[in-house]
Amino acid sequence: MRDRLGIKPLYWGRTPGGDLVFASQPKCFSAHPDWRPAVDRAALAACLRHGYLNAPQCIYRDAYQVRPGCILTVDAGGEARERRYWDAIEVARDGAARRRGERPDDEEAVERLEDLLRDAVARRMVADVPLGAFLSGGTDSSTVVALMQAQSSRPIRTFSIGFNEKRFDEATHARAVARHLGTDHIELYVEPDDALDLVPTIAERYDEPFGDSSQLPTLLVSELARRHVTVALSGDGGDELFAGYNRHARAHTLRRIYTTSPAWARKAASRALTTLRPGTWDRLSTLMPERLRPRLIGDKLHLLAEAASLERFDDVYPRLVSQWPLDAELVPGEGPGAGRIDPAAFEAGLEGDAERMQLMDLLTYLPGDILAKVDRASMAFSLEARVPLLDHRVVEHAWSLPPDCKLRAGETKWILRRVLERHVPRSLFERPKMGFAVPIDRWLRGPLRDWAADLLDPASLGDEDLFNVALVRRRWDEHQSGARNWQYPLWTVLMAQAWRRRWLGPPPPRRRNAAT
Repeated sequence: MRDRLGIKPLYWGRTPGGDLVFASQPKCFSAHPDWRPAVDRAALAACLRHGYLNAPQCIYRDAYQVRPGCILTVDAGGEARERRYWDAIEVARDGAARRRGERPDDEEAVERLEDLLRDAVARRMVADVPLGAFLSGGTDSSTVVALMQAQSSRPIRTFSIGFNEKRFDEATHARAVARHLGTDHIELYVEPDDALDLVPTIAERYDEPFGDSSQLPTLLVSELARRHVTVALSGDGGDELFAGYNRHARAHTLRRIYTTSPAWARKAASRALTTLRPGTWDRLSTLMPERLRPRLIGDKLHLLAEAASLERFDDVYPRLVSQWPLDAELVPGEGPGAGRIDPAAFEAGLEGDAERMQLMDLLTYLPGDILAKVDRASMAFSLEARVPLLDHRVVEHAWSLPPDCKLRAGETKWILRRVLERHVPRSLFERPKMGFAVPIDRWLRGPLRDWAADLLDPASLGDEDLFNVALVRRRWDEHQSGARNWQYPLWTVLMAQAWRRRWLGPPPPRRRNAAT
């Protein structure tokens, strides 16, 4: 049985002899003498496209993830069946149906949500071992910490990672929130070498390919926290439940563009926006006030421009959550578009495109990326991570809230911010969303260049067996020249290559052309 939202993983598979194996991580399958690992090419294509694997896919053939909210049963004849006991789609639809009744006023809605969150946090503070929390200074983690501190008779221990590169540093914000709440705050400013030293260990700790580069600061903050506590609460889930991602805020605008603009006009505008390189847009953005300036605005503008130029609006969400263009063939033989997420099946009963995106994120990105990242990183240091915002009562309540309780006048997570401002001044947490990022773009041109060049060498990529070598090499050359910032798609390939080298060994030698 796997938990409702996919906070913890559960894998199962078959050996060539037909034995059933199951474990919390697929590397455990190797303990069976008959286990023969082989790459599932469709799963690899999905992983390269999004940077993670979503249930039921596993990177190995004849192995699977149990879906969140499901129970796996095996009968006497050895046939395995999955049965769903909790369905996020039905929860979202039921919530949308319930909200058609009398609407609570704003103050009542904020009060109800705070009561639920306070109880969810309190339940996860029960521990007979030292307890703390991750604190980035953003809305989600700050809300969790504020509600922890409000229910504790002593200062809560909080942990943050800082970077000396200002555009990636959230530690100053976390410090200000911690000071206001009176927590026992511990922070670690990371030098590039600290993060780079972790890179060779990622394939061991994430024993499937995993391409979210924020795994690095997550590993670092987990290691820091484990020096002091055994359990840490996390703020994950707030973006999915309360519409916190940029794509949620822009969904209505993108729909309007598709509704009012012909394809030729959208494509012309897209070409105009992408005439300037992302770096040029980044430099122009310095004319904006710093508190309003998004990070990597050039890359985001290029992605939005491409999304706006697609033929169908239904392709916008799949493109926004893809590392590569939708028509790119990433794994030879798997075809263009392999592994793409199709949102069409989840539209019924929800109000607007932002809600549909939220549901897709809850079903895919949250368990496949966010929760997998935190689970692998925390367990690597024997730290238990708990996620109060994903208490199923909070999830069910969030879907019953009117959409404008989440997105209002362009403000994301409206109701969660109202809860937080009861405890923390808005000036301490109101700023553009940063994410938990590291400067991979610069590192791939500098201190990680030799490591990456080795993994992306044609001989290392293999003889067109698992990767579209020509496409990868073109992206690598463009990144090195500064023509484009391809940090995220390249990082996904690098993580897949590092994983393959660690768990499957080097690829077979490239075949020589008969004419040479």
